[in-house]
This record gives sequence, structure tokens and C-alpha cells, in this order.
Amino acid sequence: MPSFAMNIVAILPAHNEATRLEAVIQATEPYVDAIIVVDDGSTDQTSVVAKAAGVQVVRHRQNLGAGAATMTGIEAARRLGADIVLTLDADGQHDPQDIPAMLNPIHEDQADAVFANRFGRRNSIPFIRRIFNAIGNCLSFAATGLWVPDSQCGFKVFGPKALRQIDLRMNGYEFCTEVVREAKHHRWRIVNVPTKVIYSEYTIAKGQSFANGVKTAFRILLRSFIR
Repeated sequence: MPSFAMNIVAILPAHNEATRLEAVIQATEPYVDAIIVVDDGSTDQTSVVAKAAGVQVVRHRQNLGAGAATMTGIEAARRLGADIVLTLDADGQHDPQDIPAMLNPIHEDQADAVFANRFGRRNSIPFIRRIFNAIGNCLSFAATGLWVPDSQCGFKVFGPKALRQIDLRMNGYEFCTEVVREAKHHRWRIVNVPTKVIYSEYTIAKGQSFANGVKTAFRILLRSFIR
């Protein structure tokens, strides 16, 4: 176990999440040293809400995608001197009470990166989401040779080694497969932690449509070996 206190920074990529963001920030704050909201070209009051909550805000002038927002957040966290970075969705889908369990493998020096596994607990997950995730897992495995049971989940933790090495170049949702590829390339120690997921009509509507899912799949196949 590391003998020094680690600076933990949470990154919340957010696109038009003004109605949900404050609650996520408040629930996350007890577990981290700082929070960075990356406003990915929102047209609502996302940045206003984040600033009112007292957290750091980095804003894209236009919507660039979840991958670009995540990398922007990672770069900002590095500038803050972060030792550990965790990412989670800003729509309330993930339960911040799972953060300690996600951090524990890093604190115990058992992992370089930790992936949430929404399918490791008895969560009520819509059938179409299970299908999308299964496809994403298979594509990630085909592109990287590394099996991750919930490769498409946005809830992740990067320890010191992973935080130094990660370099995401894919802007959209295909970045989740790119993270897996980074793990394989840099030989990170990976731990998968079962977590809670909270689906609602809102979070389901915010997710990828079938058409976008197909486009993402093709982008993964076409770009997975391009660096």
C-alpha cells in the first residue's frame, strides 16, 4: 500500500446535464480531493451549475464527444497534480457510493486501472443495453485481445502509472475501446469491480441510439489499430 496520501480527482464529462449535474457533484465530493467538469459544448446551463457548485470547469466551445471530453479532463487533472483520476457519467447513472470500492485496488497497489462492471451485480439493465455492451465487449476484444466484462462503461479509475501513460485520440464513444487498448499496450494491471447502475427514462434516452451504436462499431473496427 502506498505510504503517502494521493491526490484524487474526479472527471465528469457533461453535455447538457444542467438538471442532473449538481446532485452528481454533491454525491461525489466526499470521496475525492477535486472535481473537474468538462462541459462538452452544452447549450444549457451545465457550466453555470458546475461553477455554482464550486468545482473547476473546462469548456469545449462545441460538442466534441465523450472521448475528447475525457481526455480534456485527464489533461486538466494532470495540471492539478492528480495521482489518481476517476471518471463517471454526469447524468446520475453511476452511484458515487461505489467510489471507495473502485479506489481500493489502486490504494492497495493491486491495479493500475479499475473498470466498473455493471453486470457483476443484480442491476436492472434494459435488454438493448445488454446487447450493445456485449457487442462492444466483443469488438474491444477483437481489437485489443484483452477481455473486459464491461468495456463500454464510463466509470473508471486510473492510478499513477495509467494516468501518466494514457493518451486518448478517439473523440466519440469508441474511446472506451481505446482505453482497453491502452491497458493492453502498456500492460496495466486491471481489476474489474461490480458496481450499481441507475437507469431511468432520462439516462436511457441520453444513451446511444442503435444507428449511433453501429457507427461507433465501424469506427472501432476502422481505427482500432491507427495511432
